[in-house]
This record gives sequence, C-alpha cells and structure tokens, in this order.
Amino acid sequence: MPVYVIERAFAEQLELTDDAVKLIEEVNADEGVRWLFSFLSADRRRTYCLYEAPSAEAIMTAARRAEIPADAIVEVNQDPIGVPGRLSEWAAARSG
Repeated sequence: MPVYVIERAFAEQLELTDDAVKLIEEVNADEGVRWLFSFLSADRRRTYCLYEAPSAEAIMTAARRAEIPADAIVEVNQDPIGVPGRLSEWAAARSG
C-alpha cells in the first residue's frame, strides 16, 4: 500500500482527547487509512505524519471527515534511504 507524509499546521492546538483519537481512528478505518507515526516540528507549529493509504484522496477525505487539516500530502518511497535496518533500529529504540 502507498505511504504518504502529511504536513499539518495545527500543532499549537494539538490536545486530542481519547474520544477525539477514537473518532479519528474510526474515520481513518472507514477510508482505508492507517496512521504509522508522527513528528512535531521543533517550533511546535506543525506535525509531520506518516500514513499508509490507498490514495492521497483517501487521506484528504478522512481529514475532512475528522475535521483536521492536511495541508500537504506527499507520497513517499517505502524504501528508506540510508543504512539498511536504520529505520527499524530507530523504531525499536523509541518503543523500548
């Protein structure tokens, strides 16, 4: 499935309740969209989120339904650039 990076300009008001997160997850599931992980910019004004989705339009539809911004959606290559295994090492270090 294609992978996308989504830039969102709503980080300053980013305080999601458990109910809001549940709603977003339900909407994403309805649209076939799966959130992988997110980064917050150093200035705390933007988030950069990695998603799997059938299309950029599915992400946009889910964002509209959940009433969250999706300012830029870019499809990215799933093959990481750099040292093989580095992404999985990074993910393992974060989860432990």
